[in-house]
Amino acid sequence: MQRTIREPEYEVIVVDNGSSRPITDADCRKFGANVRRIRIDNALPSPALAMNRGINAARAPLIGAMIDGARLASPRLLACATWAARLSRRAVVITLGFHLGTKVQMESVLNGYDTEAEDKLLEATAWTRDGYRLFDISVFAGSSARGWFQPITESNALFMHRTLWNELGGFDQAFSLSGGGLVNLDLFRRALSLPDSLPVTLLGEGTFHQVHGGVATNARSDVLDRFEREYRTIRGQSYSAPAYNSLYLGRMDEAAARSICRSIETFVASNDD
Repeated sequence: MQRTIREPEYEVIVVDNGSSRPITDADCRKFGANVRRIRIDNALPSPALAMNRGINAARAPLIGAMIDGARLASPRLLACATWAARLSRRAVVITLGFHLGTKVQMESVLNGYDTEAEDKLLEATAWTRDGYRLFDISVFAGSSARGWFQPITESNALFMHRTLWNELGGFDQAFSLSGGGLVNLDLFRRALSLPDSLPVTLLGEGTFHQVHGGVATNARSDVLDRFEREYRTIRGQSYSAPAYNSLYLGRMDEAAARSICRSIETFVASNDD
C-alpha cells in the first residue's frame, strides 16, 4: 500500500510478543520478501522489550517504531519519513494518530462499535484503492486531539536515525504493566528532550487504529490511574505532555486536507483564547 518508495528500500520487522496464534515466516512472506518476524516466547505483559528487540534487529540507519500493530498506515508514511529524516541527523519524525470510526474508540466501543462494524466501514470506503480515504472515516486519537498544528502526547509511528535511538536507549523496560502503560508517551517525551532534537511532523500522513480490545483503547479509569502511578514511580513526577515547535513536511491529499483545515481553525481559536 505504500507509494513513492520501492520494496527494496525498506524492511518490515514484525515482533510477535508471545501471541496465542504465532505469526509464522510463511505469514510474513505473503506480504513481501522484505517482511520478517521475531518471536518472543514467555513474553512479558509490556511490549517494551519486544520493541527494543525489533529496533536492535533493524538493518537500516533510519528506524520507525509502531508500538501497536493494529494500525493502518497512510500511503506515503514511509516515503515522507525518509524525506523528513534527511533534514537532520537529530530529526524526530512525528506522525499523528487517528481512530477509525466517528468517535475515539474508548467511546465508540461502548455504543456497539466492534470489528464487524469496522470491517463494513472499511469495505464501504474502498480504502485499498486509495489509502487516503482513511481520513474520511476516522477521528483524531486522544493523543492527537488538538490536531496537526499543536503538540501531541505520543506518536504511534515514530522515526529516528539509529544514532538517536541508541542515545535515547529505546523504550524503557521499567514500564512493566500490560500494554506498557505510558511507555510510548515516555519515549516520545524523552526523544523530544534530547539535546538539539528537531521535531518534524509528517503533514497529511498518519496511522489509523483498528479496534481490537486493546489495553489502552478499552482502559477504565482505574487502569489509567495505575499507568500514572507507575510513571510517577519510575520518573519521580507526574506525566506532563511535551511542549515543542515542529517543522512540517508532506504532500497534500484532498481527504487529509479537510482534516488539516479543521486543525487550522482549532489552532487559530486556541491562540485567540
